[in-house]
Amino acid sequence: METIICEKSQRIIKNRKRLEEELKIKITNKGKEITIHGSPENEYVAEKVIEALEFGFPFSVALLIKEQDFMFEALNIKDYTKRKDLEKIRARIIGTKGKTLRTLLELTKCHFEIKDNQVGIIGEPEYMRNSQEAMISLIHGAKHANVYSFLEKHQVKPVLDLGLKPIKKKKPKKKK
Repeated sequence: METIICEKSQRIIKNRKRLEEELKIKITNKGKEITIHGSPENEYVAEKVIEALEFGFPFSVALLIKEQDFMFEALNIKDYTKRKDLEKIRARIIGTKGKTLRTLLELTKCHFEIKDNQVGIIGEPEYMRNSQEAMISLIHGAKHANVYSFLEKHQVKPVLDLGLKPIKKKKPKKKK
């Protein structure tokens, strides 16, 4: 049994049935306190999904955490800068009409959301490191073009062969 305090508990309560079906858990609530009942693994995943929903991620993106490959991380902007004008830093991260966030989504294959002075990231573990480094660079004041260039140079290459396929032996040529 896991208990979470949620500010946006209405959003979770409204989608309770769907969450219970998708995550194989039971949800009960008392005001802002949400209690999760289920197996430990399902409780952990549900906690992360509810955390992402609380952060402001769309329902479909938050449920990606259920797939074993995705994880959720939150970066606090104040941890990476001494500047006091956090509005300008958030504006740099979002970009004009959200262009920077869309570009980062394409280059890193991770989903971003900004809440107060935090940046939430949902993505596959191998892409998370690059997306975190890019976000920290933007917070530090790096030029957008330099961040995009870094991401293009450090693209994660997919693993095509894990060595699990049987090796086909070549048939010897017949001599005439």
